[in-house]
Amino acid sequence: MDQAIGAYFFGYGSLVNRDTHTYAPAAAEVIGWRRAWRHTPLRSLSFLTVRPSPGTVLQGVIAAVLGGDWQALDAREFAYERVGLGAGIRHDVAAAQEVAIYAIPEGRHQAPTPESPILLSYLDVVIQGYFREFGAAGVADFFATTDGWEAPILNDRAAPQYPRHQRLTGEEHELVDHWLGEIRAGRLG
Repeated sequence: MDQAIGAYFFGYGSLVNRDTHTYAPAAAEVIGWRRAWRHTPLRSLSFLTVRPSPGTVLQGVIAAVLGGDWQALDAREFAYERVGLGAGIRHDVAAAQEVAIYAIPEGRHQAPTPESPILLSYLDVVIQGYFREFGAAGVADFFATTDGWEAPILNDRAAPQYPRHQRLTGEEHELVDHWLGEIRAGRLG
C-alpha cells in the first residue's frame, strides 16, 4: 500500500483507545471478521487477533499510516500480518482508499491456555477505548463479537504489565468488571 493512494489501517483492540497512539482515527466497521483472544509462541500472553467470520460486523477505527511508515506500525504489531480489506469495510473517510487489518494467520496461533492469560490492564485499555468511541453499547458489542474468553484474566491492575496501560475512571473499571462477570471469566490474582 502506498500513502499516496490513502493507506489506512483498521484497529479493533488497543488501537481503538486514542490514548495509546498518535494516529487520528475515525470510526469504522469491518464486515466478515470476528475478534479472538489467541496465543502464539511469539508472546507469553493471550492477545487479540481477528479471524474470518462471514456476516459478523466489528466496530473499530481507521487511521492513516503516519508518513506512510508501515514499518513503525508493523513493529508495533510484530506478531501479526497485514491483510488488505478490500470492500469489506464501511467508513466516512474519503482519503482511505485502501485499508489493512492486522491478523495472525490460521495455523500460527492457538487457543488460550491457563499459562497464557489475558492481562487485565490490556483489556482495560481496549474497553476504555470502546466505551469512549461507541458508548456502553459498543462495549457490549465488543464482548459479543470476541471469542477466546476461556483464557484466564490476570489481574495486574495494581502493577500493570501492559506497556500502554491507561488510568481508568471508576465507571470504566465497573464496566469492565461487569462484563467479565457476565461472561464468567476466570481470574488469576
